[in-house]
Amino acid sequence: MYIIAGLGNPTREYDKTRHNVGFEAIDILADKIGTTVTEKKHKALCGKGIIGGEKVILAKPQTFMNLSGESIRAIADFYKVEPEHIIVICDDINLVEGQLRIRTKGSAGGHNGLKNIISHLGTEEFPRIRIGVGEKPQGMDLASYVLGRFSKDLQPVMEQAYKDAAEAAIMMIDADTDAAMNHFNRRNKESS
Repeated sequence: MYIIAGLGNPTREYDKTRHNVGFEAIDILADKIGTTVTEKKHKALCGKGIIGGEKVILAKPQTFMNLSGESIRAIADFYKVEPEHIIVICDDINLVEGQLRIRTKGSAGGHNGLKNIISHLGTEEFPRIRIGVGEKPQGMDLASYVLGRFSKDLQPVMEQAYKDAAEAAIMMIDADTDAAMNHFNRRNKESS
């Protein structure tokens, strides 16, 4: 069994913000595998599906970004899922808009949602898909930037990134994480 958790902030005021790209990717993934992410449990909106013969729980933690680990830990404990089977999808200000970076483990890299997950799971060894949201403009407050929305011309780029992140998550389960890393991380290098 796998958990695929997209990070974001609940409530309408945060819809379509840079910090909510994980939620966007989860919605597209849910459509792809024919499920919905509407069941309220474990401090999250959850949905169930099958990818590559494996049961998956799709989750959108409702704890607000900085407490994402509370929800993910609760889901992992309930379903007895090991950290290496928890895929986290989140935003990354160190990547250009729409670029993906897939890793099997690593530090939080300054991301408070990841920091909280690492704290609650007690390990950095869980796979993640980072979606680039672009670098914060000089002098701008980080919170204002990540809680802001994409310009109209970047929306198609981000829509493609959400689709790519959903595909990457499927590939990570259907094939393996290395295959997804080779495909999506390499593709990013070619386009930059």
